[in-house]
Amino acid sequence: MSQAIGLSDMKVIVFQLKEKEYAIPVSQVRAIEKVLHITRVPNAVHYVKGVINLRGVVTPIIDLRARFNLDEEYSDGTRIIIVSLDDLEVGLVVDAANDVIDIPSENIEPQPGVVGTDEADFITGVAKLEKRLLILIDLEKILIPDKVVDRHGDDN
Repeated sequence: MSQAIGLSDMKVIVFQLKEKEYAIPVSQVRAIEKVLHITRVPNAVHYVKGVINLRGVVTPIIDLRARFNLDEEYSDGTRIIIVSLDDLEVGLVVDAANDVIDIPSENIEPQPGVVGTDEADFITGVAKLEKRLLILIDLEKILIPDKVVDRHGDDN
C-alpha cells in the first residue's frame, strides 16, 4: 500500500510567506541559500526577479510573494530555495525556510474548495499537524506559466 508516493509519509521543506506556512517535497529541493545578488532580466514577467550565478550555474529566480500577489519584502531571514522539476532548476524567494518534517499521509487533505485567492491555483493540498496548517505547493504550476491562467494580463 505504501508503494505509491501519495500513500506514504511525505518529507517536506517548510517555508514561510507572510504569516502562512507552505511546504514542498524534499525530493524537489536542491539547496537553500541566503539571498545573493540578483541580476535583472529585461521583459521578464513580474514575478521573475532575474538570475543568480550559483556555483557557476545561472539560475532563474522567482519571487513567490510576487507570484502570489503579496507585498514584496526582504529581510535577513529571506532565503532562496533552489528547486528542481524535471530538467528545470529555479530559485524561489521565500521569507524563511523553517523545517524539514515528515507528514503522515493521513494528515494530508486535498486542496480546499477556496476560490478567489491567487495562491489557490498553486495548491495541491493542506497538511494538518497539531496546531499547524501547511499549504502544499504544486511546483509545476508555479514554474510552468502555461499550466495556470495568468490573471494579470500579458506582460509582453
